[in-house]
Amino acid sequence: MDERKRNQILLVLFIGVLMAALDIAIVGPALPALREHFQIDARAASWMFVIYVLLNLVGTPFIAKLSDRFGRRILYTASIALFGLGSLIVVAAPVYAVVLAGRAIQGLGAGGIFPVASAVIGDTFPPEKRGSALGLIGAVFGIAFLVGPIIGGLLLLLGWQWLFLINLPIAMALIGFGVKLLPAIRTATPRPFDWGGTVVLGVLLAALAVALSDLAYLLEDASVSGLVNALRTSTVAPLLLLALALAPVFWWIERRAEDPVLDLNLFRNRQIALAGALSFGAGLSEAVTLFVPSLLVAAFGVTPSTASFMLIPMVLAMAIGSPLSGRALDRVGSKIVVLTGTALIAAGLVLEGTLANVLPAFYGFSALFGIGIGVLLGASLRYILLNEAPAEERGATQGVLTVFISIGQLIGAVLLGAIAAARGGDVGGYAFAFLVVGVLMAVLFIASFGLKSRAQELATQQRLQRGASMA
Repeated sequence: MDERKRNQILLVLFIGVLMAALDIAIVGPALPALREHFQIDARAASWMFVIYVLLNLVGTPFIAKLSDRFGRRILYTASIALFGLGSLIVVAAPVYAVVLAGRAIQGLGAGGIFPVASAVIGDTFPPEKRGSALGLIGAVFGIAFLVGPIIGGLLLLLGWQWLFLINLPIAMALIGFGVKLLPAIRTATPRPFDWGGTVVLGVLLAALAVALSDLAYLLEDASVSGLVNALRTSTVAPLLLLALALAPVFWWIERRAEDPVLDLNLFRNRQIALAGALSFGAGLSEAVTLFVPSLLVAAFGVTPSTASFMLIPMVLAMAIGSPLSGRALDRVGSKIVVLTGTALIAAGLVLEGTLANVLPAFYGFSALFGIGIGVLLGASLRYILLNEAPAEERGATQGVLTVFISIGQLIGAVLLGAIAAARGGDVGGYAFAFLVVGVLMAVLFIASFGLKSRAQELATQQRLQRGASMA
């Protein structure tokens, strides 16, 4: 494939991922208008996010695995089509329940866009150019959160429906170009699909996500007695027990499936296992951003809106860190890049945890933490999996990485909230919570020395290329 066509493919992938990422960032400004239009309270309005994230999480491993069987082209364009259909349903919804149905379909479609896009890069870009391509795609999320509120505010002048209508022409264009440009490689000898594992995994992830989301919401009540009473009447405990009970069932099914939705043998590969641990840690660290505004309000007495604006340097650092790390991956390999990213995150968290009342320290933390998150989540971990996973498992492994990040974010929200509440919910509580995550990232920094050197990585790439050529 020539470079011109690869760049065209990259543009189709970039716009698709940007559309899905923007949909999270621009919905926030629309919530007041939606609440007024459908006469709902704040808790009901929050389900605009919850249902999207939930279906995104559940749909990711399913769609990613299907892309390994039926080809990237059909699954990427199908994901875009689902996203567009969900947008149309939201716009036409007569009642709020239909809005949530549309958001669920959007979330399901978005669950396939990013992992399939990453797998396409593995299929179409040579190893020496994958890092730069992944870095560009990874930068989308920082860009989305920088420009999303602005775009959302402008579209709201036309009516909240335009936040979703804008997706329709973009989706149609992406489907057209996707059909024309994306590769249609599919499994030569498809085996029986693992429906049992897919259903059990979906229920497990849904139960875990809802339970952790509800637990994070309940932790906002700093009163221990209030939290205990709330837990008694909530569904948190039953859902967590359901998730725990389904874990061994899923393991049993996957060990016997002819073509498992998640090949557990992949985790015998030390690089893939380390990438999974690092993705969980990066997701857990990313949950810190949920609590930074509260820390700023408590530490400096600013308003919540001012605290949100103070996050801009961090988001900008994320957008810069991803493409820079992508270029570095192509030159020095993943080990040095991952070590740099984990070190920056750990240093930033320790800095903010020890000097939470010092404004220059906060901006230093923003730069270190933002670049570090951009490095880990933008390209480096997906680069490792593209190097290690066989071509027929690229989509599934990229999907698993996304799931690990999401679970890390959910657990991080609960863990940080619990630590901050236990320490009084003031500056000291948030600072100590940041320190705890900083120590965890320092541990992952040490573990990252187990990653392959550049020479070992190049040898693995050559071996996989020879295997693909023989196949």
